[in-house]
Amino acid sequence: MAARPSRRFLRPLLYTGAAATLTGGALYWSYRPRNIPGSDPAAVPPKFGPDGTIAPPRFPKVKGRSEQISDLRRSSGTLQASERTDGLLSSLLGGGSQTNEVAPDEGEPYDLLVIGGGATGSGIALDAATRGLKVACIERDDFSSGTSSKSTKLVHGGVRYLEKAVWELDYNQYKLVKEALRERKYFLDTAPHLSRWLPIMLPVQKWWQAPYFWMGTKAYDFLAGSEGIESSYFLTKSKALEAFPMLKRNNVVGALVYYDGAHNDSRMNVSLAMTAALYGATVVNHMEVTGLEKDASGRLCGARVKDLVQEKDGKRPQEFTIRARGIINATGPFTDSIRKMDDQAVDEIVAPSSGVHVILPGYYSPANMGLIDPKTSDGRVIFFLPWQGNTIAGTTDAPTAISQNPVAGEEEINWILSEIRGYLAPDINVRRGDVLAAWSGIRPLVRDPKAKNTESLVRNHLITISDSGLLTCAGGKWTTYRQMAEEAVDEAIPEYGLRPGPVMEIPRISGTEMMDDAAPLDGTCQTHQVRLMGAHGYSKTLFINLVQHFGVETDVAKHLVESYGDRAWTVAALSAPTEKRFPARGIRISELYPYIDGEVRYAVRHEYAQTAVDVLARRTRLAFLNAQAALEALPNVIDLMGEELKWDKKRKDLEWRESVKFLASMGLAKSKLSVSRKDVESGRAAVYDEHERKLYSRHDQPADTIESDSKFESGKNSPANK
Repeated sequence: MAARPSRRFLRPLLYTGAAATLTGGALYWSYRPRNIPGSDPAAVPPKFGPDGTIAPPRFPKVKGRSEQISDLRRSSGTLQASERTDGLLSSLLGGGSQTNEVAPDEGEPYDLLVIGGGATGSGIALDAATRGLKVACIERDDFSSGTSSKSTKLVHGGVRYLEKAVWELDYNQYKLVKEALRERKYFLDTAPHLSRWLPIMLPVQKWWQAPYFWMGTKAYDFLAGSEGIESSYFLTKSKALEAFPMLKRNNVVGALVYYDGAHNDSRMNVSLAMTAALYGATVVNHMEVTGLEKDASGRLCGARVKDLVQEKDGKRPQEFTIRARGIINATGPFTDSIRKMDDQAVDEIVAPSSGVHVILPGYYSPANMGLIDPKTSDGRVIFFLPWQGNTIAGTTDAPTAISQNPVAGEEEINWILSEIRGYLAPDINVRRGDVLAAWSGIRPLVRDPKAKNTESLVRNHLITISDSGLLTCAGGKWTTYRQMAEEAVDEAIPEYGLRPGPVMEIPRISGTEMMDDAAPLDGTCQTHQVRLMGAHGYSKTLFINLVQHFGVETDVAKHLVESYGDRAWTVAALSAPTEKRFPARGIRISELYPYIDGEVRYAVRHEYAQTAVDVLARRTRLAFLNAQAALEALPNVIDLMGEELKWDKKRKDLEWRESVKFLASMGLAKSKLSVSRKDVESGRAAVYDEHERKLYSRHDQPADTIESDSKFESGKNSPANK
């Protein structure tokens, strides 16, 4: 009998203890201390001299583009005498510059030739090089010139994919989200200067949506596990409007906020390519494949290529052959064109989809909060995100034809603006004239040629190998580029009989004697630990050192650190003196943005920039942020590059024409496509006619002075009174 009362008291205590333990565990898991990528001090901190001045690091030098082309020629034994001399002189005159790459053996074929210098191709080159393989990567245009520079700028697992996985009980969708969340963490760890965590608001318009969205975001957090950083949370209406004051008040009852990553896509791509070059890969842009070579047994053994820069310089390019044991096709939307070089009868696998984005002024969104509209008027998803000081909105998703530089249509632009109006406060006038730039990117969705239903698209990426040995890696998304590269190299090693091994000469990427990476380069894939160029000396306070040492403006210093990491030291050093008290260095190429002259010089000397578009669109992001500002900066950029690359007048004129043509695909007004350099330098290019002023002008026509402040009678105002 005595046991019953004890049980009566013991059971509630056990239940209470269990509930307290579960609640405490949940609270600890939600608010546990976490290591946020990019918030740590620099792995390689700056050095200070005895007098307290900073001693900038000395970074290893990447081989020049001409040296890389010479290495390509060596693989087929076609190195010209002039190139042998240039290579010898370059090595003799290198002086104190550190070079870590060993020149490829004369006539020795590459282990792998990667065609395509986008995110996937550059990622494959880095993966192969860090496994000790001899690899070359060539790109017809520029690194990130296609889809890889025209993304939504997110590094994400995909909230909407998780929703589909649950409702459709689709394990493949679940796997896609899980993989992307893991890769998201690697992405931010290896390039903290180019990526960051971004809170994204999910507005709640009906009370019943709150528990649904809460469960969805918490499931997203849970799925991320240890790869997650901040936990999602709920905001009341007042807090949601405080965090995002542009929202329509009568359309919101609260909001959920979850975290994903954001990045600078083309700078990330260029960093991948240059890091691969430092690890010994031969990386060349503006090199076009004109055909594939096969041996007597019908197996691929190389590719014929030509240097398109020679054509731009008015020379006749000489084709030559790059010999390789294996060839990887990583050309995104242009995948089928390379596959048809291998086999004309092959079925096409790419189903191109157009994604349009628009850039709006920064005042359309908070500086550190994005927004997602999960259900637009036609069921698609739109992101509304802060990016590089402006606001990016998109994307659309519609079948399209493949072209080099697709143009965003007015219908798609107006659809995006219409959807934005539905979320923003009515006193915010969303105008077509506020669109600073607009572009269309082609997403290469793919079909599996071995599937029974060849019309269905694969959920993730696809790796396939032809009978002649062409390995194609297509599909996927930016976030999973590293996983795609790892799987492609894993497939290539047994297919081509390759022997990966340890990297014997590891470059001192940080520019110091310190250990650069924790990654043991033992012949296995280590790209989840290999930090990219610029990451080692990066910290969120590095910009202060730049301001103190070089006297650059604060916003310029922050921009340099967030775009180049520790290589900001080199960029700032290449910037011209201003002959002012402050800033002492750094002449802006656009008054509206923090891009400076040193970036142009750095792009040419260290990042293989060969055209003005390379600089305006991919090394800096000016063309993506403001097409008109890019046009106005173009004369200065051409002159700076002309000094570096010894351009004559004919080449400068060609650069002008091709750059203006490119800016048309970035949303430049049609009337500006025929402007001359003199028009821009005189300021006439900034004038719009009445029709285009309504489309492209950011402000109304100058208004009269407010009547209460006028010195004149009504109707007799004077411009001088304004």
